[in-house]
Amino acid sequence: MDIYDELGVTKIVNGAATLTQFGGSLMRPEVLAAMAEAAQHFVDIDELQQKVGERIAEWTRNESAYVSSGAAAGLALSTAACITGLDSQKRARLPYTNGMRNEIITQKRGIVGYSFAVRQAGGQIVEIGTEEGATPGDMERAITDKTAAIYYFYNPARMPGQVPVEQGIEIAHQAHIPLVIDAAAQIPPVDNLWRFTQMGADLVLFSGGKGLRGPQSSGLILGRKDLIQACAFNACPRAFIGRPMKVGKEELVGLMTAVRLYLDLDHEALMHSYEVQVQKVIEAFADHAHISARRSFPSEAGQPMPRAELTFDEHSLGLTRDEVLARLRSGVPSIVLAGAGDSGVFVNPQTLAPGQDQIIINRIRQIVGG
Repeated sequence: MDIYDELGVTKIVNGAATLTQFGGSLMRPEVLAAMAEAAQHFVDIDELQQKVGERIAEWTRNESAYVSSGAAAGLALSTAACITGLDSQKRARLPYTNGMRNEIITQKRGIVGYSFAVRQAGGQIVEIGTEEGATPGDMERAITDKTAAIYYFYNPARMPGQVPVEQGIEIAHQAHIPLVIDAAAQIPPVDNLWRFTQMGADLVLFSGGKGLRGPQSSGLILGRKDLIQACAFNACPRAFIGRPMKVGKEELVGLMTAVRLYLDLDHEALMHSYEVQVQKVIEAFADHAHISARRSFPSEAGQPMPRAELTFDEHSLGLTRDEVLARLRSGVPSIVLAGAGDSGVFVNPQTLAPGQDQIIINRIRQIVGG
């Protein structure tokens, strides 16, 4: 019996994705050990944040780095940084930003719900273009003396139609405003940790608890040193907009350890292991009369990772896809998969432990028969 059994909390086989709803990802033993070690002593949090940031920046080929309490907190702190800089009077007024440069330009096609964190810090979102896309002219015309930054919510699947990042960077810098990229789920590939900033993006944000497999309540801000300093200026332990977004010494050391481990991974071997799991699922249903199976690429977040996609002939099975998902979720063990289209599911290997692919195969067979 473990703590979840004691509490009566259902443990889940996660074949969906590194979703916050299900705890993100699973930390490696080395990360847990580093966090436990960090918990044994008191330290000055600002000093630890600085030292951890310096090390991560060096490893990821960036000018500076900051550990936030998740990528959404990174959005709020980045917005605060772009609005206030190191001005203590402006900092004290957040989130009330009337009279300040507080407008954040973003493209309607790319915007996501997490943009709420921009408004939380006092940013006023200015959407440009339509659901189909925007033009460089749209972006240039939106810039005024109230513009604090241009934001991209990056997902490769939604980039066609948007102003290319390189062109957005050029437009931002010609106007002397920063460009910030929310790339929360864009790990892998590993080179995204430096690719966007080397293109000229001023700040780039990542989740610490997804592909990096760090603490779920951690995020990573990479980029310009002065803007990173302004993030820290607005952040805990100071009693301003970032005070509720506390990062403990354990998360700081844990994410640093997770970044090092991720950089040291054999990424080719990791992707090969995903391909093996996907092929196993496909082969398990290749001869099923009422299920079609194929490899789907890329992932739901546009990451260069495969998934197995199973499509059900609902009429012949006498079951809908949603009924299959419900039975998977309510069974023992509880299994979570993502829906695919109107009548299918995805099996994502990224969050599966060894052997869990077979558990999913067996359960689906039990549910649909054949």
